Amino acid sequence: MMIAPAPDPDRVVALCRPAAQDVTVRVIEETGSTNADLMAALPGLAGPMFLLAKHQTAGRGRAGREWQSQAGKSLTFSLAWKFARPLHGLVGLPLAVGVALAETLAVFGAEVRLKWPNDVLLQGRKLAGILIESAAAGSGSWAVIGIGINMGLDAEASARVGRPVAGLPWLAALDQDVFLAALLSTLAETLDLFGQQGLEPFTGRWNALHAYTGQPVMILEDGKVLHEGAAAGVDAVGRFLVDTAAGRVAVMAGDISLRVKE
Repeated sequence: MMIAPAPDPDRVVALCRPAAQDVTVRVIEETGSTNADLMAALPGLAGPMFLLAKHQTAGRGRAGREWQSQAGKSLTFSLAWKFARPLHGLVGLPLAVGVALAETLAVFGAEVRLKWPNDVLLQGRKLAGILIESAAAGSGSWAVIGIGINMGLDAEASARVGRPVAGLPWLAALDQDVFLAALLSTLAETLDLFGQQGLEPFTGRWNALHAYTGQPVMILEDGKVLHEGAAAGVDAVGRFLVDTAAGRVAVMAGDISLRVKE
């Protein structure tokens, strides 16, 4: 399989739509975690920054889980973005970012679906994940949005994940600058809109992309079943809705995992 050249930061910016023209783009060979790097850099940032590492050695997913990353076989990057809204105003941001990622992938022919709260699935298998960390900034806040996309993890790495994963081998051969510019542009437009209106403009779009609508699911926490019923999507503040035998319940995001009931 032919591998496309590494991204060119200047060309990525030049290809971006207006909303992302002011984002600083950096590409590095290797780091522990792009999220950790940007969180540490926040005090000195004058504006949004996009950091892509060809290889991450300490990438993390939700709940501190390790994110498997291999050079040339995954895209791992983070975007630091400053909001005028306070930290509590960022509730639901992972869902909006998921919509941006799914809609960008659709432009390139990958019809993906979303799993609450922060996974992107291809044919039922995990293709990408989102991890958002935040920090107060006066009356506003910073969000550092980490995204990892599998292009083609090998069997050993997939086994370490412990569950089925998907890949997009053609993405490795695609012009990376074009793809990243499209994704960064959509992310910037999404974050601008979220900053103005919060989650409301994205709930319908998320529900339209929901992987498990109407399917029987279980909500687990620490291996214990909290709720089971039919998945009904998300509400206006990003809570996951389950229609149980006792009625509809709304579950807040956190260390809760969604599993399709066997």
